[in-house]
Amino acid sequence: MVFNFMKQSTSFSPSIQKPVRIWLLLGLVMVLGQIFIGGVTRLTDSGLSITEWEVVSGVLPPLNATQWDDAFKAYKVAASRQHEVLHATMSLQEFKWIYFWEYFHRLWARCMGLVFIIPFLWFLIKKWIPRWLTRRLGWVIILAAAQATMGWIMVKSGLNDDTRTWVSAYKLVYHLSLATILLGILYNTYLHAQYGSQPSDLARIKEDKIFHVSGGLLLLQIVLGGFMAGMRAGLIHNVWPVAIDIQGFLHLFSYDTANWTDYEANIAVKAWVQVAHRSTAIILVVVFIFLAKRYYKKYTRSVRALCVFLGIQYGLGVLTLIYAIGSIPLLYGSLHQLVAMGLVMSLLHLHYSMHIFHASQNSDVLSE
Repeated sequence: MVFNFMKQSTSFSPSIQKPVRIWLLLGLVMVLGQIFIGGVTRLTDSGLSITEWEVVSGVLPPLNATQWDDAFKAYKVAASRQHEVLHATMSLQEFKWIYFWEYFHRLWARCMGLVFIIPFLWFLIKKWIPRWLTRRLGWVIILAAAQATMGWIMVKSGLNDDTRTWVSAYKLVYHLSLATILLGILYNTYLHAQYGSQPSDLARIKEDKIFHVSGGLLLLQIVLGGFMAGMRAGLIHNVWPVAIDIQGFLHLFSYDTANWTDYEANIAVKAWVQVAHRSTAIILVVVFIFLAKRYYKKYTRSVRALCVFLGIQYGLGVLTLIYAIGSIPLLYGSLHQLVAMGLVMSLLHLHYSMHIFHASQNSDVLSE
């Protein structure tokens, strides 16, 4: 989705220097990479393996046997419930595997910061970044800082708590939502830079309303997916195509408000979350089919990309569910999270295509 899916020609041409556009594209790819690595970290139960947030000294992993023993002991104490429930027989070698994913996740975040800040300052000195792009990137910096902070708050929610096997599902949802918003803003910024438009060039159009509805539904689905992940709701009722089996239907009626906080021990909220996630998926499919039928002829490439991502995502969702026996399948689960971001980007690309087309038409009329 980071490449050109524009079918129609526009009156805009890139005014941003090519190195800046390449830099934005690199940042976009790195954010996608971080989201994928984050999914793997969650699915391998690696998130609690590093019990401190050391911005500078944390760059280096344990380098000798003593340091590894200390890290393993710290994990056993700070994440005692997870260790007892999931990893009671874990060896030091197995601990190194989960430590690697959390370490890699944090190291990638540090690299993203360097890849962003150093060229950004250089481009500012060279005066290659216009005012509108500086404002956009300011929002990216704020969101990235909030995302990093939320990441540690999320990890901390699962440490030194004898009632929690994993991190808080609610904080995981905040973390995932911020990542989605960050990706969306960065991708939209890249599109403007790549095609030579500015946000002020694109006036409101009548298609905005249906885009806001479909975009809101997609964001809701990602939030529900976050709850599915955080509550491990995918480990129950692994049936398809029916939404839920008889036992699950009975679980829905065992609901109690306490389930929302003590969701690990209770199944009702997990059942409701799964039903909501699967129902919203069906609604999204219907809405996106409507979009495809309505706009395919005018925005062929953007709609085709949207449909491809939708089909892959739905298939991955089904595979993740039916193979989630005891644990979420690593390949399907991590790809399911990544392709969700592709779906977000394809919808944003379709919306941008609509705006750029209308802006070009208006420009052509004014020039006549």
